[in-house]
Amino acid sequence: MIYIKNKTEIDKMRKAGAFAAKLLNYLAPYVKVGASTLELNDIAEDFTKKNGHRSAPLGYKGFPKSICSSINQVVCHGIPKLEDVLKEGDIINLDVSPIVDGYIGDTSRTFLVGETDPLVKKLVDDTEKSMWIGIEQVKPGNRVDEIGNAIDDFLTPKGYGIVRDLMGHGVGRNFHEEPQIPHFRMNRKLAKMEAGMIFTVEPMVNLGTWEVLFDKQDKWTVRTKDGKWSAQFEHTILVTDKGYEILTQEN
Repeated sequence: MIYIKNKTEIDKMRKAGAFAAKLLNYLAPYVKVGASTLELNDIAEDFTKKNGHRSAPLGYKGFPKSICSSINQVVCHGIPKLEDVLKEGDIINLDVSPIVDGYIGDTSRTFLVGETDPLVKKLVDDTEKSMWIGIEQVKPGNRVDEIGNAIDDFLTPKGYGIVRDLMGHGVGRNFHEEPQIPHFRMNRKLAKMEAGMIFTVEPMVNLGTWEVLFDKQDKWTVRTKDGKWSAQFEHTILVTDKGYEILTQEN
């Protein structure tokens, strides 16, 4: 069931989204050669706690850390570790989801570490563009599959693989709610958008195949099947009476 938020809930989601954006921006200067993903996790957790909030990923279905940190061929849900140290030319997606007064803001960004291969930089740029192209489809009366259709029309001709096993999702009091938001062409009609719906648009885009592997040991880390690199960007979006509002931007 798709849950339509009321005015009070929307106001709370605005606050959660704004803090999520603030947290991601706070982390940005620490993303550099020599930093470990565990350091980035601890900085994020410390900042979240100091502001009186909690991290939704911590303990969620057993997830052991406060943020997801996904380097190079890791598509998403990378677990921060002391031994995962950033090197020149890496890319890393940081995904943050703080809980503010019971509501969750969810946003992610792929960062370049130093001088990155031009092909990889183009992947990152095109992935961010595809997110915005998807967001532009958000308005009452449009269907959620139109988001994926628009993203697919932009990315597939460029030869990228769009991950199909993971999608965007509704978010609010719960980390994952209906509806699911595909980032690829499904060739079937899904739910119509209504004002008050809140969900993420978060394309995961690979340099090679769309296929991924789920880590059998840690049960979380998702990697590209062919070992080629992957990028992702994510915003939490509110459907308004006339279009959309991006909730995960700093006020």
